[in-house]
Amino acid sequence: MSTGVMQKMKSDLEIAQEATMLPVTEIAGNIGLSEDDLELYGKYKAKVSLDVRDRLADRPNGKYIDVTAITPTPLGEGKTVTTIGLSMAMNRIGAKTITCIRQPSLGPVFGIKGGAAGGGYSQCVPMEDFNLHFTGDVHAVGLAHNLLAAFLDSSILLGNKLNINPMTVSWPRVVDVSDRALRHIVVGLGGKANGIPREAGFDITVASEVMAILAMCTDLKDIRERLGRIIVAFDNDGKPVTAEDLKCAGSMAVLMKDAIKPNLIQTVENTPCFVHAGPFANIAQGNNSIIADEIALKIEDYVVTESGFGADMGAEKFLNIKCRYSGLTPDCAVIVATVRALKMHSGEFTVVAGKPLDEGLRKENLPALEAGCSNLRKHIENMKKFGIPVVVAVNRFTDDTDAEIERVRRIAKEAGAEDAVPSEVWAKGGAGGEDLAKAVVAACDKPSNFKFLYPDEMPIKEKIETIATEIYGADGVDFAPLAEQKIKQYTEYGWDRLPICMAKTHLSLSHDPALKGAPTNYRLPVRDIRASVGAGFLYPLCGDMRTMPGLPSVPAGTKIDIDENGNVVGLF
Repeated sequence: MSTGVMQKMKSDLEIAQEATMLPVTEIAGNIGLSEDDLELYGKYKAKVSLDVRDRLADRPNGKYIDVTAITPTPLGEGKTVTTIGLSMAMNRIGAKTITCIRQPSLGPVFGIKGGAAGGGYSQCVPMEDFNLHFTGDVHAVGLAHNLLAAFLDSSILLGNKLNINPMTVSWPRVVDVSDRALRHIVVGLGGKANGIPREAGFDITVASEVMAILAMCTDLKDIRERLGRIIVAFDNDGKPVTAEDLKCAGSMAVLMKDAIKPNLIQTVENTPCFVHAGPFANIAQGNNSIIADEIALKIEDYVVTESGFGADMGAEKFLNIKCRYSGLTPDCAVIVATVRALKMHSGEFTVVAGKPLDEGLRKENLPALEAGCSNLRKHIENMKKFGIPVVVAVNRFTDDTDAEIERVRRIAKEAGAEDAVPSEVWAKGGAGGEDLAKAVVAACDKPSNFKFLYPDEMPIKEKIETIATEIYGADGVDFAPLAEQKIKQYTEYGWDRLPICMAKTHLSLSHDPALKGAPTNYRLPVRDIRASVGAGFLYPLCGDMRTMPGLPSVPAGTKIDIDENGNVVGLF
């Protein structure tokens, strides 16, 4: 992510390595935590005990702010940059604030996506640790997931006492590397001693339901119960087979007992940052953990968290799923927009990752901007359906003109936003976000009449239709025969009260990434519906969802190395 000044900026890694970090014990002390509340992972990282939440239970919660975005280009619109920069700016104006964000997957770090620690002068540090192994939570998720896969295959091979139908196995294996060759494989080759041959595959670790459970659980008892409810297959009578049935859930919980504790680090301006969990935003909820938010809300006056992708994806799931389970009530939504992305949503321009940006996006074009703002209007409208105030953060680039910024501001306010404020936190750090911070604090002081989009008791089909028509702007939903079959089956199992976690492209409000702006006059196709009963949601598939990325022709990992002094180089 790059915006701001004309002179050549230092790389994200250079900025991060030049930051003066304080010991994490000092960061903790600044927010009222002692060393007894921490499990140190070196000098600058620590896990925070869940006892903190219990000790502070009688404190009122702080204000709860979710940072989301318009429908992004493939380049992203600077949501994490804004989340971190807004938090730093709020601390600068005297609003005591904690940042709560997700942990990234290692696979995309070495592939095409880049880091997830922010960028420029709006980052959390230590950036290298954050983007690499960190405190091992992702590895714990992968081990717990693969242990269950091993239990499952072993059970089928050695007597199949649970009467499992091998053709119904739905639990893949995972690895935290982008490796397309593992998407579809055959396991069990080489004779009976090696298992029963069947088609299988790998997902990337953060796509595991175990990761979604880590982000959704509230304590050790809860994660143990949720892990037990994971569905891995069906028996020959059509009944679900769970991790509890395989007697694997206890061991999985043991592997997750440290991962359940949030991680504390700091921003480049030494403000506190919780990093915990990182579920996919396509097939899962795409938000950091409930536990981290609960602890942060007891510690400081404001908590700024972030939802994956656009507001139709991560924010809708934050509001309808995460808040439903946590009982937490948001006070404000911040929608990040860029002028270039809004011009793209006019349909006149195409943005392709890895290719030079269309020069037309760098020039003032008010008609294209006006047309593309249909996307911004729809996202503001959607967030207001949940009854919360909305502020638009315009992540400003060098080429953006004052006239363009003012046009976005006018349109946003006409659409119901409390304000629309340019942000320059990438180039200027917290100082570049003070106006945004003031607008967010003012919005949090306004009444929030939060409500869910649908009730628990609404039938599965109606929940899906409500999201499709109200949030995506579709005329209705076309359910494939398989989806109809699953709706009937899941209702019989009693899973119909679970919330819905839509799996669709993040590049359009619709299911079709080619449809920009605010598409209308279309129907949403649902080809299948799957159950993440442990995490606590059903996820309809509105297209082909890829859960194992591949490497590009020139992976980012080709530039990463160690210099003669043992320092990491080339990491963004």
